[in-house]
Amino acid sequence: MNLHTKLQQRAANNKPIRIGLIGAGKFGSMYLAQIPRTPGVHLVAIADLSPSAARANLARVGWNTAATQAQSAYEAIKTGATWITDDWQAVVSCPQIDIIVECTGNPVAAVNHILGAFAYGKHVVNVTVEADAFCGPLLARKAAEKSLVYSLAFGDQPALICELVDWARTCGFPVVAAGRGHKWLPHFAQSTPDTVWGYYGLTPEQAARGGLNPKMFNSFLDGSKPSIESTAVSNATGLGVPSNGLLYPPASVEDIPFVTRPISEGGVLERKGMVEVISSLEKDGRAIPYDIRMGVWVTVEAETDYIKNCFEEYNAHTDPSGRYFTLYKRWHLIGLEVGVSVASVALRGEPTGVATGWNADVVATAKKDLKVGELLDGEGGYTVWGKLLPAANSQALRGEGGLPLGLAHNVKVIRPVAQGQSLTWADVAIDTSTRAYQVRREMESLFKAAL
Repeated sequence: MNLHTKLQQRAANNKPIRIGLIGAGKFGSMYLAQIPRTPGVHLVAIADLSPSAARANLARVGWNTAATQAQSAYEAIKTGATWITDDWQAVVSCPQIDIIVECTGNPVAAVNHILGAFAYGKHVVNVTVEADAFCGPLLARKAAEKSLVYSLAFGDQPALICELVDWARTCGFPVVAAGRGHKWLPHFAQSTPDTVWGYYGLTPEQAARGGLNPKMFNSFLDGSKPSIESTAVSNATGLGVPSNGLLYPPASVEDIPFVTRPISEGGVLERKGMVEVISSLEKDGRAIPYDIRMGVWVTVEAETDYIKNCFEEYNAHTDPSGRYFTLYKRWHLIGLEVGVSVASVALRGEPTGVATGWNADVVATAKKDLKVGELLDGEGGYTVWGKLLPAANSQALRGEGGLPLGLAHNVKVIRPVAQGQSLTWADVAIDTSTRAYQVRREMESLFKAAL
């Protein structure tokens, strides 16, 4: 609770946390909007494939353009300005930078950036949770081997869920379930960038005003992002995942503790200790009043009558039995909150969520019948969506191993795949030369025996 005080001390001592940002898109821009308002931090450099687009986004969020005219990291450090470049390697190799915030949203590129940062002794806050979903456990191990901190990004829902889980366990509560909300109906799994705004609840004009990427937002809608984020939470907390994908039970905030109980007690869970996502729509499409669509939650259990009675005495939000209590945060502010991760990593040496094992995986699953020769277009596109599976089930898929969604972009199909079928490595011709592919295979080799 004293991160702000510590940041003020860094500012007073003229020893700011020095940050390098890779990727200045929507998420990165939200973080950029907060940096001038945060004491004790200095954004030394931004690496983006399009420096002109990065400058436009800085102007959009209100930065003084004079503060972005540094011609090198050295000049930026000397003057307190920010250097903008398209050379990410120059940013991660800058000796004075403390933390790299990886914010590209491109999982293959993110792996390169993260490993590059580790090579130069940099801590990493990884906003690109898609990369964490397919190789986060190994990235966490590689960071620890170098005494570095690798962290999920606060503001994004996985880190907020991890915070709630940690709160519960620190208080002595067993966690029955934890997760996020989502606007979900089963046919959304076939949504494409052409249909996303109508389903999502935005007009094309609103989307254009916000600079919103239809493919990215479709990855939320079609179930890919909820699966990716649930994977990150499972791997960070040890909570289990449903054996055949997320169930998306519909529930109001009031009903979360009712549905997030084991099946044997009237809920939807296979067992206690699971991740799940709550839908804000009834199965017939009706909107649920007071939903958790944009929020996160954790359900805990009173293990004694005394604790149960305390729930009752303090009007805690429980199921009808009084034993299951849900604490929730109804909103998350995405990139506006990333500063909490930066401060936690730099000032406490603590991540805001990090993989501790390999429990869950996200497998590319066909949105339509896929023909030989078709190119997969990855998360949020026209060809595949991401299905959450236990890592053991993914590895055993048809005896060939599931194809991780994060590597299902620009990959050619080499045998037919039916709509709804999850793909395996053998269904595609994949580029085995990428660092991301190699890291994933290394993780499978190292962690498979423990599944």
